[in-house]
Amino acid sequence: MEIGMIGLGRMGGNMAQRLLKGGHRVLAYDRSVEAVAAVGRSGAEAASSLEQLVDRLAEPRAVWVMVPAGQATEDTLNAIAGLLSPGDTIVDGGNANYKDSARRAKELGERDIFFLDAGTSGGIWGLAEGYSLMVGGDAEAFRRLEPIFQTLAPAKDRGYGHVGPAGAGHFVKMVHNGIEYGLMQAYAEGFELMEAKRELDLDLAQIAEMWRYGSVVRSWLLDLIAEALDEDATLADIQAFVDDSGEGRWAVEESIDLSVPVPVIAASLQARFRSRQRQPFGAKLLAAMRNKFGGHAVRGAD
Repeated sequence: MEIGMIGLGRMGGNMAQRLLKGGHRVLAYDRSVEAVAAVGRSGAEAASSLEQLVDRLAEPRAVWVMVPAGQATEDTLNAIAGLLSPGDTIVDGGNANYKDSARRAKELGERDIFFLDAGTSGGIWGLAEGYSLMVGGDAEAFRRLEPIFQTLAPAKDRGYGHVGPAGAGHFVKMVHNGIEYGLMQAYAEGFELMEAKRELDLDLAQIAEMWRYGSVVRSWLLDLIAEALDEDATLADIQAFVDDSGEGRWAVEESIDLSVPVPVIAASLQARFRSRQRQPFGAKLLAAMRNKFGGHAVRGAD
């Protein structure tokens, strides 16, 4: 089967390589000539423009888009939609907001172009291990592209599925990432607590490795923790700055709209915000209040 790939960043490039290894024909386009050349060395056919990519695909065409959520996705989808024909399919494998995906499916449907929103998880390990694919949109379009999903997934019978109508794929991925935030925060807090108990001289790398086998808390995230601590037990070369790419915020916003409590996900998102502040004003105000009502000492500014 053939597919056009637009957006060859790290994940998009790895997905193209996995498809090539699975025997699919891949036509690749990216604004970065170097990115196109890289997948070209793996067997992809390079396209110098969106027009060339579309022209070289057989109808009904299938185009997979992997660009950042927001305006970049909007612009890319508008550009590619203007080149496609009725019956063609666009797959958005990025982390778009599910409401945008539902809207885009409706707009493209008016032109008889199918749209699938594919929540994609797997990170940089997806090339070797496969990707978890949560796909929303038209069931017929999903079935037609199922060989593509099967190749990208860990196996033909697991790790992917059609989860519902347009928007459902990115909604499920949003919740997935919210859960991911909570799991990561729990691990981080537990290991910080052990690191603080200096008199026990705990070997965190050893403990992480031990927990990987038989423990109730064993997981792939724990595997990655063990690897990170084995490489640098003190994490001396890493700043305590944790970014977020949007899905956690959207999950918390959705919980408010639905009146569904998600305290762990919300707290983990707030912890990421705090990690970016060197001298948080709120903490300074706490110190000032203790000084005012109780005469407690405060530390001067650096």
